[in-house]
Amino acid sequence: MLLLLTACLSSSRIPAGNHFDLLLRGGTIVDGTGNPRFAGDVGIVGDRIAAIGPLRGAVARETLDVTGLIVAPGFIDMLGQSESNVLVDNRLLSKITQGITTEVTGEGGSVAPLTDLLVVDDSAWMKRYGVRVDWRDLAGYFDQLERSRSTLNIATFVGATQVRMAVVGKQDRRATPAELERMVALVDTAMQQGALGLSTSLVYAPAIYAPTEELIALARTARRHGGIYASHIRNEGNGIDAALDEAFRIGREADIPVEIWHLKTAGQPNWGRMPRVLARIDSVRSAGIDVTADQYPYTRSATSLDASIPQWAHSGGTDSLLARLNDPATRARVRTDMLGAIPGVENFYRGAGGADGILIVSTFEDSLRPLQGQTLAAIARARGTDPVETLLDVVVADRGRTGAVYSSMNEDDVRAAMRHWWVSVNTDAGGVAPDGPFAQRSTHPRAYGSFTRILGRYVREQRLMSLEFAVRKMTSLAAQRVGLVHRGLLRPGMFADMTVFDAATVSDRATFERPHQLSTGIEFVLVNGQVVLRRGALTTARPGRGLRGPGYRGTRSPRR
Repeated sequence: MLLLLTACLSSSRIPAGNHFDLLLRGGTIVDGTGNPRFAGDVGIVGDRIAAIGPLRGAVARETLDVTGLIVAPGFIDMLGQSESNVLVDNRLLSKITQGITTEVTGEGGSVAPLTDLLVVDDSAWMKRYGVRVDWRDLAGYFDQLERSRSTLNIATFVGATQVRMAVVGKQDRRATPAELERMVALVDTAMQQGALGLSTSLVYAPAIYAPTEELIALARTARRHGGIYASHIRNEGNGIDAALDEAFRIGREADIPVEIWHLKTAGQPNWGRMPRVLARIDSVRSAGIDVTADQYPYTRSATSLDASIPQWAHSGGTDSLLARLNDPATRARVRTDMLGAIPGVENFYRGAGGADGILIVSTFEDSLRPLQGQTLAAIARARGTDPVETLLDVVVADRGRTGAVYSSMNEDDVRAAMRHWWVSVNTDAGGVAPDGPFAQRSTHPRAYGSFTRILGRYVREQRLMSLEFAVRKMTSLAAQRVGLVHRGLLRPGMFADMTVFDAATVSDRATFERPHQLSTGIEFVLVNGQVVLRRGALTTARPGRGLRGPGYRGTRSPRR
């Protein structure tokens, strides 16, 4: 049995005399394939799984007794936001304590490419948290990540927004042919330096200013290097059908797989539309366009407060936006558009049902911190001001850095998407902790509980899906989608990223009122063969790596 299980390994990795560096004994294995669980042990040598099965007589430098626990591949966050957070607080505690071992990031905006001007734009954030941005390309970021060390692995897309800002700027205009050629070259370089593919966040400025043809050209470049196209589509509300059509067109014309990030039907008028959206994706899949999606298991979304402001007002960047809001005539136009409906443009304010459906979760300016945890309606009542004017006042005072939660979805739609086999899991949040540099800023509970919420609420309590089905969505489905070929499964030869949890107790605890609460029931987390969480407590190990995509052309192993 042991010989068969280890046959795929090189001879240097087969443990001599049935000796391992680390042995997990007595667990129930859910291997990530979706197949039924089975009893067994897992032997690890270095950073790889060396053997799985009844390893009787095996010895190891360290043995973990995991009797009564589920042993699964490490969970993969299909969209996180920790690319900068990890340089400030490398624990990423909210991620590790829900079992995440790899985060995929780069939603339209990405860590590279950077210009000196773009670095200056973020200088206030960097100064506050002591981050020195000494890279300009993805290779430089991965070097910085390696120096910073991390509990978990980070992989990233190159953002179409990022290359547009680097070349075109933040203005509402088309790229010239020469500028588009430069953007293509930047995507080409990023793919060779390890990006997973091209990403977009088309609901936000300046991404919204990019025509579909520009995105197709960039996606074709990513595809030449084996990448995929991942998108926060142009509209998740009333215009979702047209936005899906655009994503399908990009997939078809660029001949590239498509990932729909944080799939939802947003805005109260659109509740109940998810079954039709799922049917549309199933239909185009049957027609040969490779489309999948991911989601977080909550009915409220989160983004910036200034996302409620019409996209035309963002042209030119933050300074231009604030100048418009300080001009009475332009501000009046902004207010009119927020209360009305612009065809084809998503309206966050109306979609949340107005000010009662918008919760302030984070402010950058310390003087505004008392607003955290209050709805926009409550703030307006306390100030005796109009809710829309209150929103605009807060945006100006915080220079567009305020974070907000929007009541935008309903439970039936969330459950409908979760049942689909091609929908994986994300947090759409950066890694934080109840203590440390980010503790004073609130967050969405998905930062702490997306994966554990599914395992506790939807698997154990509601029995919406089997445990094996859920684990597959959290592991091998995600790994396969972004080309992490040596992760996502418990199989000899794979990297030893593993999550060990108690199926009877695993649960999320974070709420919108008290989001900084760690999940329970995650007992052990291993990253690249090292224990980073032991009996629910963080260790000092920081074995996380920067994971390169399929187009990587560097001298190091891609370590996928």
